[in-house]
Amino acid sequence: MIDNPFLEIDRQIVGDIYTSAELMDNLVVLCDEIGSRFAGSLMEQQAAEFMKSKLESYGYTNVLLDPVKYSGWRRGDTTLEITSPINKRIPCITLPHSPAVDFTGQIVDVGEGAPDDFNKSAADIAGNIVLTTSHTYPSGSKRWIHRNEKYGRSLLAGARGFIFVNHYPGYGPATGGIGYDDPRSGAALIPGISISMEDGAFIQRLLHRHGQVEIHLRSTDVNEQVESWNVIAELPGKQDPDSIVMLGCHYDGHDIAQGAADPASGTVALLEAARVLAKYAADLPVTIRFALWSAEEIGLIGSTQYVQRYGGELDNIRFYLNMDMAGAIDQKDIVLNEWPDLAIMFENWSEEMVINFGVGQSINAHSDHYPFMLAGVPTGGIGSLRTSTGGRGYGHTMYDTVDKVEMRGMREAAALAARLALRMASGEQWPVKRRSQEEIRAILDSPDYREEAELSERVNSFYQEHSA
Repeated sequence: MIDNPFLEIDRQIVGDIYTSAELMDNLVVLCDEIGSRFAGSLMEQQAAEFMKSKLESYGYTNVLLDPVKYSGWRRGDTTLEITSPINKRIPCITLPHSPAVDFTGQIVDVGEGAPDDFNKSAADIAGNIVLTTSHTYPSGSKRWIHRNEKYGRSLLAGARGFIFVNHYPGYGPATGGIGYDDPRSGAALIPGISISMEDGAFIQRLLHRHGQVEIHLRSTDVNEQVESWNVIAELPGKQDPDSIVMLGCHYDGHDIAQGAADPASGTVALLEAARVLAKYAADLPVTIRFALWSAEEIGLIGSTQYVQRYGGELDNIRFYLNMDMAGAIDQKDIVLNEWPDLAIMFENWSEEMVINFGVGQSINAHSDHYPFMLAGVPTGGIGSLRTSTGGRGYGHTMYDTVDKVEMRGMREAAALAARLALRMASGEQWPVKRRSQEEIRAILDSPDYREEAELSERVNSFYQEHSA
């Protein structure tokens, strides 16, 4: 057993978190009283102001609402109507940043949307509308295939539209951004539509029986310039205030849901970590900075702009810990973004803290750690090392509500984050430094990440060539 030099503070932190209702109170306000917090909306602004006031009530005197301006999106009216071989209207929603459209086209079914599925259908996709499911691990795939990758492959293959079918029964359409991450021209180039599993299966049966299905798509969505706010607060270090340990989670959700598990369970866990650290660990040698990111769901916009705006400080960040939906993750492990030199330290902390969390290594491009990772900052997050081939469940649907989130999970996330931050901000030396761009490129060019990274570069180039 490793001795615990922080035992007294650990007991205070854990005891307070497990005897306070603050986590659930904050979750209810963000989700029930404020609402979805969609990027650029009044609800997102209200959430930012609420979190600022909470942080100030916890004793933080330097809370910043940092403006983020970008190309946002507002939902209009959408219809999807089968015009052949039958006439039938299908309930649907558009995906954020989808452009306004009015056209008729043929559907091409690419199944679960693995790279091989697109390759097999390549000759049929151009000029037509791709239909694919939300399976994150298509059959035979060794890695996660994100919605944006399927959309990007559709775009590069010349598709005229993209239909995303939820693979869970009874949850209805699942939402998710498809826009380009350039804040000046965020609009997607082709429409993205989401439908339920049941309606997707109906269309697939029509295709099997008749060979062709023609649909008419119409939408009146609007892409427009908007403003959001990152909420930033910090606990200044007493000996080395320029050195920073950073905890972050986005707070924006999607307009069709409360986003209680994704992301608000992580949002309130971060707030709770900030509360107890200010109360019991205010004299740490190194600064702890807390970031509540805006506009993550439509392209990591808040965190990306932060990295661009404050690039001069990035050398000083010891570690960025991402907490996206951390309170709703069953098995809370630490996923390092390919920092093997940090693994032993976190494993020792697991023993010291008497918390059985695993420590793994992986990178994905779909949360707010990624802009920091691309800038070379040591990064990781609270995640699960158990590979799930299912997907989001009720996440990104209208059923991601407060009743799905348990107090136990949020308490575990808050306590883990606070106790890790305490340790990361206490050591005199940090074992790793910021990576160079050459080192980052070498990691992304490894077999595990090369395919997705190359596709991302091709899609970005496509946007640059075709955006107005």
